[in-house]
Amino acid sequence: MKLAYEEYGDINNEPLLIIHGFFASSRNWRNIAKRLADEFNVYLLDMRNHGQSPHHSEMDYSTMSEDINTFMGDHGLIFANIMGHSMGGKVAMWFSLNNPEKVKNLIVADISPVSYQHSFDNTIQALKDIPLDKISIRKQADDYLSTSIPEKAYRLFLLQNLLFIEGEYVWRVDLDIFYNTADNIIAFPPLGLLNPYDNKALFIMGGNSHYTDKEAIFSYFPKAEISVLPKANHWLHIDDPEGFLHNVKVFLKKT
Repeated sequence: MKLAYEEYGDINNEPLLIIHGFFASSRNWRNIAKRLADEFNVYLLDMRNHGQSPHHSEMDYSTMSEDINTFMGDHGLIFANIMGHSMGGKVAMWFSLNNPEKVKNLIVADISPVSYQHSFDNTIQALKDIPLDKISIRKQADDYLSTSIPEKAYRLFLLQNLLFIEGEYVWRVDLDIFYNTADNIIAFPPLGLLNPYDNKALFIMGGNSHYTDKEAIFSYFPKAEISVLPKANHWLHIDDPEGFLHNVKVFLKKT
């Protein structure tokens, strides 16, 4: 799939691909990209079914990893630094395990190579239950959603996917595809016949998050470094952007 993307920095610098999480898009990483653009040629990707990229009924880590492979080939990138958050971190990990020669440095933000037990079903159903034909302002959508999702910041994040086009509200994402593939997103493929990733990798985790599984990280990525931002939650690049960027820059300079 041909992915939509934004590009920052000098094309003569080393490439850095940034991969967003589930329900997110490239726009959620613009501030970080701009802060790294003085040293890297930064590509902010919209993964399939997200942002401006095309929709497809298949969405799992194998297909998304192949999308990264296609993107790099189309842009003549022999190698790249790869950074991913949440779902994007799993894409980055799976791509690195399958294509280690194409990854100079791997950075994973607040996710581990495991299958989690939580479900997105209630969240997606809550979005589908919003009667778009009955709302005239975005706040009404937020009000409908508040009965199912009490965290306002999370509601606003999800509602970034609600667009007003030609006099009506529509979803940017295909909620049916999300509902049908959400189990693939919380999962992670087994290592199988693949070798563990033998290069250095940085895992930046939120101290108030619950996605760190050190045993799994070291089994897939034995040379990994784990850095914890004590006051950050899952969206650590928003909760502590300075701490996040410091860890990223130190790691990339060191390697």
